[in-house]
Parts: sequence; structure tokens; C-alpha cells
Amino acid sequence: MKGALRLVYPPQCICCGEPVAEEGGLCPTCWREAEFIQHSCCSRCGVPLPGDGLDEDQDETSGLMVCDECLHVQRPWLRGRAALTYRGTGRKLALMLKHGDRLDIAPALGDWVARAATPLVRPDMIVAPVPAHLRRRMSRKYNQAEILAQRVARVHDLVHAPLLLRRLRHTPMQDHGSVEDRFANLEDAIDVPQRMASRVQGSAVLLVDDVMASGATLAAAARALRAAGAGPISVVVLARAVKDT
Repeated sequence: MKGALRLVYPPQCICCGEPVAEEGGLCPTCWREAEFIQHSCCSRCGVPLPGDGLDEDQDETSGLMVCDECLHVQRPWLRGRAALTYRGTGRKLALMLKHGDRLDIAPALGDWVARAATPLVRPDMIVAPVPAHLRRRMSRKYNQAEILAQRVARVHDLVHAPLLLRRLRHTPMQDHGSVEDRFANLEDAIDVPQRMASRVQGSAVLLVDDVMASGATLAAAARALRAAGAGPISVVVLARAVKDT
């Protein structure tokens, strides 16, 4: 039956729709434009590092390689990873999931995020998505971070806690504005509900989001978890924004 269906409906590239060999794959053109972060990267935010990363500085506390930005911006989490850079195919797919109602591509993207998260996973870790405000969720009908988090939890056999965090107020989109504006925009905008407080105390948490630019949204979520007594916090995203070189 599956073979017959493939004859009628051959697998398509999840980005452009061109025929491909396997479900959830990319065509040669989209593959060339997809910058998967597979080798040297910042241990804090997942941004790719040039070469083998030996020219980058080490965090004096952890001894791990960190980028220049993470040396100057305090991250309220320990470690971070990203599947792709937020340009080329990575940017197209992130926008398709976020604004294009393309839930059909979510399993493949979730598997990529799960693969990127592998070095961060520890036993009994809780997987939690960055929350969306009710107003935004009603307009989009879903929270893309929650869909990715659900897949990550399933792949790694971890507990998925979609209600661990909540948005206290609706905030403007983070697409524009300075870094300072983005952090100010999220000030006190996320917390851990009282009913979830006992669950988070002392627990290692893996925060999941679709895109990291300045890191302001993830920082607000991580600070809320720390205030509630969470254990070690790590973050993973589908796509990491990078500066043009």
C-alpha cells in the first residue's frame, strides 16, 4: 500500500515541493542552502564557530568554547544548541512552520531539533516549550515551539510539559528593535504557574523554541524557571540567527 501511494504521491522536498527520495527530505538545491550546525559551535547559544573553534575564548567556569556575544551577555541557562542557521533553507522552513500553517513539516523539523539536543539530554529531564500568549495562539491556532518540544521529548523518551511556563502578557513581535528593546519587551512576561511550581523544583529542564536571535525570549523563560527553583537549564532551537560575514 505504501509503495502504491508513493507512485501516486511521491515524496516531496519539505521546503520547495520538488520530488525527493524519502519523506521529510530536502532536494539538492534546498540541501545546499541548509546550514546545519554539526561541528564547532558555541556551547551557550549554539551559534557556529569559525573553523574548529580554537580561536574562540573559553568560559572560565565551564571550560567550554563560547562565542564573543555569550562572553558579554549573561545567559540564564547552562548550555545551548541549534539545528540550523537562520538563513537560506533554515529561515524558509522556520517561517513556513511559524506563519505558513505547515504542520506537515513539523515531524522532520522536530527530528532535527532532537538531534541537535542530544548532547544536552540527561535522564529525567523535563522538556518545555517557550510559551505563546493566548491571543497569539488563537490567531495562529498552535504554538510552533510546543510542537517541536513534543517531538524532542518523544525522540529522547522524556517528559513533555507544555504548561510548565505561561505568558503573562501579550508582547510585540521580536522581529525588529534593538537588543535592549527585545530584552525589555520580555521583562516579567513569563512565569511558572503556581500549580507547576513543585514539578519544576530541582528538575533539569530543556527549553525548546523555533528561533533564537538575541536570546531575549529564552532568557525570560529561563529566568522564570530559575526563580521557581529549577535545576540545570539547557536550550535548543530549530534555527539560530547569525551575523552576516
